[in-house]
Amino acid sequence: MLQVSDVEAVISNLVQPLDPRRDIEIVDLLAASDRILANPITSQLDFPHWDNSAMDGYAVRYADVQQANAQQPAILDIVEEIPAGYQPKTTIQPGQAARIFTGAVIPTGADTVVMQERTSREENRVLIQVAPQPKEYVRHKGSYYQAGNQLLPAGIKLKAAEIAVLAAAQCPQVKVYRRPKVAIFSTGDELVTPNTPLQPGQIVDSNNYALATLVKETGAEPLLLGIVKDNPVALQETIAYAIANADIVLSSGGVSVGEYDYVDKILEDLGAEIHIRAVEMTPGKPLTVANFPQQNSAIYFGLPGNPVSALVTFWRFVQPTIKKLAGLSEGWEAKFIKVRSHDELRANGKRETYIWGKLNLVADVYEFHTAGGTHNSGNLINLAQTNALAVLSVGQTLITAGEEVQVLLIAAV
Repeated sequence: MLQVSDVEAVISNLVQPLDPRRDIEIVDLLAASDRILANPITSQLDFPHWDNSAMDGYAVRYADVQQANAQQPAILDIVEEIPAGYQPKTTIQPGQAARIFTGAVIPTGADTVVMQERTSREENRVLIQVAPQPKEYVRHKGSYYQAGNQLLPAGIKLKAAEIAVLAAAQCPQVKVYRRPKVAIFSTGDELVTPNTPLQPGQIVDSNNYALATLVKETGAEPLLLGIVKDNPVALQETIAYAIANADIVLSSGGVSVGEYDYVDKILEDLGAEIHIRAVEMTPGKPLTVANFPQQNSAIYFGLPGNPVSALVTFWRFVQPTIKKLAGLSEGWEAKFIKVRSHDELRANGKRETYIWGKLNLVADVYEFHTAGGTHNSGNLINLAQTNALAVLSVGQTLITAGEEVQVLLIAAV
């Protein structure tokens, strides 16, 4: 049984990110939200495209106004009005100014903008009552970005700000990585779908729904294969299909040591190299991780069947795998922060322990509050609305209320 950190390292080494030459799609910019950029972006445009005004006011020569004050204002003739989108026609000469608006092009000859509030106007003349700083309120061409340099790097997730940059750079389409395909199925004769009337001993298969949702939230495409009974032939057919058609395979159940736990044996029959069979954590000890070096780059995760265990192992190991495989260059790792614990936390210390709960902002400090009710791997109910998992390391048996605790973030806070 491997420690969590060792399992994390083994899995990371198995991941082969998608190929930026082969595994790409070209999508319209409005369809690119939350996609991962496959190639670096450069632009032939400078930003700003030209010198422009950052303020409504007057474009002037600094030499004409550097001594201006309320008692002796600089008095300039207004020779042009320049709204945004207008190309100036006049060169500003000594003793002249142009009325200018935010975003408008700075006219030739002017080098400074005086904000409107520091002036007064008398017909076609403006009185500058406060001396500006040199080049004040002028946004210079290329001061944000110079044409030909890298504008956006590959391997980033495209959010609103990046989409805006691409639009401004006149990139109506963009190359992104395809979404990884993740095959999902559950195993067990006792499992039924949510629309099936329950008989004694039957359990509704919630794992398919939870895992499919998590896969979508992580940016991948779920391939749903349903429930597979505890039948070696059916299981082998399903697994063979899954590894041939998906980048990652997630099964839940069938990876413990019971008489009906067939998954590991079937994987070996299909040529898998099994790297992990159990992990030193709770919940989530039964975990199979394998790949198929003679066939393709698919990674197989045999998750525990208990619903909490399945989700915890997904958050800890599968989610980072999907993000890295999808082409995300950084930030794909599991995210941990240290916060204050509102409650006393206990573990037996034998394995790394994950306790689910919620982060709340209390007096500008994040506190971890444990979920109410029983904490065991079969109790899915109190997992709802949680957004973090407190982590107690091996040998750690107690964190007192008010003490600092490390938590794994599993949702936005």
